[in-house]
Amino acid sequence: MKNKVALVIGAGNNLGAAIARCFSSEGYTVVAARRSGDKLITLQNQIEAKGGIFYGYSLDARKEDDVINFIKEVETNVGPIEVAIYNIGGNIKFGITETTSQKYYKTWEMAAFGAFLIGREVAKCMLGRKAGTIIFTGATASIRGSDGFSAFAGAKHAKRSLAQSMARELGPQGIHVAHVVIDGAIDTPWIKELFNDFYNEKKDLDGLMNPNDIANNYLWIHKQPRNAWTHEIDLRPWIEKW
Repeated sequence: MKNKVALVIGAGNNLGAAIARCFSSEGYTVVAARRSGDKLITLQNQIEAKGGIFYGYSLDARKEDDVINFIKEVETNVGPIEVAIYNIGGNIKFGITETTSQKYYKTWEMAAFGAFLIGREVAKCMLGRKAGTIIFTGATASIRGSDGFSAFAGAKHAKRSLAQSMARELGPQGIHVAHVVIDGAIDTPWIKELFNDFYNEKKDLDGLMNPNDIANNYLWIHKQPRNAWTHEIDLRPWIEKW
């Protein structure tokens, strides 16, 4: 019998990797994908060092045929996808007059269109089993648009609407669809490098979001009994204004 599979699309070095490690610790076979699959080797080593099973793939989630073939490959050769997490963002900041059509379209492709493709193909598999969980990572921009974030907010709003529609359609058929709003800065080397003063101030106050603690919420959502499902949660540090 093939192991249950946790699929992480957008398995970057921070939150995506933390989600993968979290589900691996619960006995899931982890299938992780990012555009440059060779960058998954560190995550693979971490998981396999603790006895976990890991498969890494290169995938551009904006390419329909690639996504279709990828999901078929996982279902056929690895195992049934029990939980799928779409964690691709595409965060950019440009004033509206500086936002080219290419920037806007690419951001939408990454955050919204890729989410649609993965969600659709995974749903096809889960419907036959009448079970499964699909989780989309959102952001503050999923709820409100801010100065300089027209492209990112538009794409994130679209992803949130996709998640809502899928939840209403698929929930009664046994598939749990959830949206997680990350409303705060995650403790990452990128934040530390670009915003060092901000990082040091927040770090000392426990005001940055720990990727591992965020990941535990994804696992909690997946484990919820179907008589008490959450569709959307928002996560933020205790000192974050909202």
